[in-house]
Amino acid sequence: MNRNAQNDPNPKYALVTGASRGIGAAAAESLAAEGYHLYLTCLHSADRLTELASVLSAQYGVLCAPIIADMGKPEDVEKLFTQIRSLDVLVNNAGVSYVGLLHEMSAADWRHVMQTNLDSVFYACKYAVPLMLQKHSGRIINISSVWGSTGASMEVAYSASKGGVNGFTRALAKELAPSGIPVNAIACGVIDTDMNNCFSGEELETLRQEIPADRIGRPEEVAQTILSLLHAPAYLTGQIVTLDGGWT
Repeated sequence: MNRNAQNDPNPKYALVTGASRGIGAAAAESLAAEGYHLYLTCLHSADRLTELASVLSAQYGVLCAPIIADMGKPEDVEKLFTQIRSLDVLVNNAGVSYVGLLHEMSAADWRHVMQTNLDSVFYACKYAVPLMLQKHSGRIINISSVWGSTGASMEVAYSASKGGVNGFTRALAKELAPSGIPVNAIACGVIDTDMNNCFSGEELETLRQEIPADRIGRPEEVAQTILSLLHAPAYLTGQIVTLDGGWT
């Protein structure tokens, strides 16, 4: 993609994982509107990702590379980064949920949640950080959850994985602060995405009633928060920014 961006005097590149829908797609559009050339990944929705890349490229005049990759597998991430020569922004958004009693959860399901939600953040940062250090600049934003701080019944694995993301964010922020590379996370509350398909309409209504803002959040609001962090002073780092309508 870099060769095709030669006419851009100051090209900016962003990688968004889990970008085919929901928060990832909203983040991709917000970054495209800011002039970023995009690397977009997903695992199961190739057609949707390709369509999104085409629409964003046509609408905003940026280059978009749709890439199918399992961000929880080190070999996939290593292969992905052979295509990336420069990177300014990394948005770690790939994630899955699991709702059920812990003692009924299989070891395979546990590993799947951890690989997708936490291991993926490690693998992406492992390869993104050297590219940012070469430029002495960059921003890393991890999409987390309020359950990473408070925990949720029936979502032990998900809560544990997001708690890991929060600890990872704070620690890496300290490691990269001398290089001026901020690392922050957004702890989302209930956001209107496909991840909520496991809940019935009645359950979602109960959740809505618990939220002081009296509504469920929108993916576009998470994207706006991402942009706010991108434009914030580099001194703002190591933070877990809660976006939940006053819920927790």
